[in-house]
Amino acid sequence: MRLSGPQAFVIAEKLAGPLPAPRQSALRHFRDAGGEAIDQGLVLCFAAPHSFTGEHVVELQGHGAPVVLAALVAAAIAQGARAARPGEFSERAYLNGRIDLAQAEAIADLIDAASTQAARAAQRSLDGVFSARVAALTEALIQLRVYVEGALDFSDEDINWLGEAALHQRIAQWLADLDTLLGEAAQGRRLREGLVIALTGRPNAGKSTLLNRLAGTEAAIVSPTPGTTRDLLRENILLDGIPLTLVDTAGLRDTDDAVEREGVRRAREALGKAELALFLADDREASDEGAPGAADQALLDTLPAALPVLLLLNKCDLSARPAGVLASEPQRVTLRLSAASGEGMPALQQQLRLHCGSNAGHEGLFIARTRHLTALQAAGSAVRQAQQRLQAAERVELAAEELRLAQRALDDITGPFAADDLLGRVFSQFCIGK
Repeated sequence: MRLSGPQAFVIAEKLAGPLPAPRQSALRHFRDAGGEAIDQGLVLCFAAPHSFTGEHVVELQGHGAPVVLAALVAAAIAQGARAARPGEFSERAYLNGRIDLAQAEAIADLIDAASTQAARAAQRSLDGVFSARVAALTEALIQLRVYVEGALDFSDEDINWLGEAALHQRIAQWLADLDTLLGEAAQGRRLREGLVIALTGRPNAGKSTLLNRLAGTEAAIVSPTPGTTRDLLRENILLDGIPLTLVDTAGLRDTDDAVEREGVRRAREALGKAELALFLADDREASDEGAPGAADQALLDTLPAALPVLLLLNKCDLSARPAGVLASEPQRVTLRLSAASGEGMPALQQQLRLHCGSNAGHEGLFIARTRHLTALQAAGSAVRQAQQRLQAAERVELAAEELRLAQRALDDITGPFAADDLLGRVFSQFCIGK
């Protein structure tokens, strides 16, 4: 049990008797207000500001039985303590300047990590790797703001400070550094939040068979009867430490069956939320070069334009064509496989790795969240607006404002000026005791 705050030592002494020197442990009996022994364990004290929260902190390390722990918590509350809110210890550490907001979030991410790679990435964020990268961008941005606003202050001088090539080179370099960080943050977000992949196509294309093959279990019912899958079926798997959520959807077709029609509607809805679509088509209807049949192409044309697609020409075991990648374009990769026999599965898994970015490796990778990416993108957008205004030499005073907004977006990541509602959302997601 952890106590934090100005009265932590006072309350702990009532529970455990004389306290040891800071950072030294001692064996003590823990007693309630009536002097009845609750447990026996170790007492460890940390004096402010040299503690996790920056306040006086005491840890009482007992035997951990739920009943015993509950009695100890009750005894502490009886002596004047109160139960911590979710994430309150981390929140106090943040408010007292011991960690920044990104590091605080990394604590929750470390607890919730679904893989060894995600845990290591969260630990690197907790160590300040991500925060240091953001701080470097912020410092460079401050230097740009100083230059631009200084030039505006001396705009009556007969010198075109804002037209100098060095300034535009610095802005271009800043944007390049931001794009690099964005790419790494996107990969870190996938480690934390995973990737949602929708399996789609016509009925009997082999979606459920592929889901079972990828999941390594009979998660979905496989039947030659069209329309067997009518609702969304989700299966979570790990690929190189990245969590993937596979969503098996109803076959896309027009139908008079009300239940199946609802399944198709939900399939369309799932496609709108997915980050990648695996579109299965019958290889027997495709050309040798990999062009899908007319019916499959018509459905492909209805998918969201921004949704990346892996076009999987399935049932190559029946078409007697070789498995493998046939074409690779920015938004669409075409490959031939057999979900039933497993032919072409290594090629599919490699394409999934490429899409997830896992081939880049996880060494040095930090954890990130969607809100971090949103803030980085907002900063980049503002700086690009400033760049355009400076290049056009028009309304340059607004360029200074755009740079200020970019810095504000970066500040949202580490939180030096975070709004109370943002802090409430962040720490409410923590567990009790963190």
